[in-house]
Amino acid sequence: MKLIELHILQSFPVSCLNRDDVGAPKSAVFGGVNRARISSQCLKRAIREHAQELCPALFQGHRSRLIIGPLRDALAQAGVKEPAATDTAKLVGEHLATFDKEAEKKGEFKVKTLMFLSPAEIAEMAKTLAALLKETPKAKDLDKAAAQAAKNAALKDAADIAIFGRMVASDHSLTLEGAGLFSHALSTHRADNEIDFFSAVDDLQKAEESGAGMTGTLEFTSACYYRYAALNVDLLRTHLAALAPAEFKQVVDAFLRAALLAVPRARKNSMNAHTVPAFVLGTIRANGQPIQLVNAFESPVRPKGDGLVKDSVAALEAEFKKLKDTWGVQVDRESRLPGTTLEGFCGDLLGGL
Repeated sequence: MKLIELHILQSFPVSCLNRDDVGAPKSAVFGGVNRARISSQCLKRAIREHAQELCPALFQGHRSRLIIGPLRDALAQAGVKEPAATDTAKLVGEHLATFDKEAEKKGEFKVKTLMFLSPAEIAEMAKTLAALLKETPKAKDLDKAAAQAAKNAALKDAADIAIFGRMVASDHSLTLEGAGLFSHALSTHRADNEIDFFSAVDDLQKAEESGAGMTGTLEFTSACYYRYAALNVDLLRTHLAALAPAEFKQVVDAFLRAALLAVPRARKNSMNAHTVPAFVLGTIRANGQPIQLVNAFESPVRPKGDGLVKDSVAALEAEFKKLKDTWGVQVDRESRLPGTTLEGFCGDLLGGL
């Protein structure tokens, strides 16, 4: 397994980037103390959206319950007339993710579970189904044809599906193991949630009346996080075999930049905490299993008057050295930020493909 691995340290000020069910910042216990946490799912969505901005031609997948409409429209473009286009789209939706009949009563065409598809997959399905409909097929024939057509599309425009994966419980032939690996981000130090009491002024309230127009509380945290993201290059090559070498490098480059720069959007206006990483260690290993460096912080970093980043970097580097010296982990290429520019960092890792 050839791996690109990113070990990222990033400080965020007052923020609530990832909320739990009561609106508080997520947390976890690690090393016996409470840590601030950002879930891998939250980070993956931010990375996926940013990669789509950086490389829109190759990251066109959409995860949605609203797949019936696009498939119906694609069938219509392929020459299938109504009501056959809608009926066929509903039938395929039922097979892929269970058609939502209750939503249909409200005029909405949905399926019950999220489905991750790209425009090329939908177009290929429509083309295949349109040809098959001329032969008066059985429902199961349409289901099989739709799944096979999606596979034939070869993820030409769906690097996001290749990296983040797809699970289809009703048709395992469409399930795809993602080539990306992501950790939950944990603070390198002890971190507790704090409460912000706020009040809002009523602009039209009479001057002689005292008191705020509204009061409330919000929870927030601030922390230096360690997070890990990696790419199984061999698996990604398999998924994206239809791409030219230059396109494949575009995909990896977009992933690297998005993994470093994407920030979850929660409370982006009221608690804008957008920062860039304080330190990144990037490596390429020709073989082996993915290895986080989170145990560098099993004993939490303690502030000593000059912040948390400096000691977090030292602990990370010490853990990295231990992996190489004690466990014989071999690294073929490594790069650091700071130490080079973002362009230089991405170039270093792309040069090892």
